[in-house]
Amino acid sequence: MNEQAEISQLEIDRFYEQLKNDAADGGYNLNPDVEFTKALCRGLLTNLKRYGYQACPCRLSSGVKEEDLDIICPCDYRDADVVEYGACYCGLYVNEPIANRQVEATSIPERRPPPDKRKLVNRAAANLSNGPLPVWRCKVCGYLCARENPPEICPICKAKKERFERFL
Repeated sequence: MNEQAEISQLEIDRFYEQLKNDAADGGYNLNPDVEFTKALCRGLLTNLKRYGYQACPCRLSSGVKEEDLDIICPCDYRDADVVEYGACYCGLYVNEPIANRQVEATSIPERRPPPDKRKLVNRAAANLSNGPLPVWRCKVCGYLCARENPPEICPICKAKKERFERFL
């Protein structure tokens, strides 16, 4: 029997609603093309059943969680892709203009390093040889996050990006 056939439409619909609510609660938007987004939900659920974790359905998973930590949805590349291109690699998460259908999503180049380089990147990150990421603080609620740029919307109080200040 086909693995995808084992996932019911009811499971997909429930997962979609949960994902949509979680995204909104975190200040994110899902792709407004519901049919497309539910197809991605099917892929995430398939990978959850196959591997035990929600690996990005648009990338090749190794099946080893420790090797795929960077592509467990939401992947490590989501925020940078949404900021730079308006959508994440698979198109599940999008910025406001795409969510409001003011602009179309375009293809996103792959940020994930190839397997041979990935191990070097992970070692460098573990050793912090490239220096730590800046820490951003929400001036409204005090939420802290370590990343290249502040989030578009605070996941706690929903303050906009301009309400963040560099903390460290």
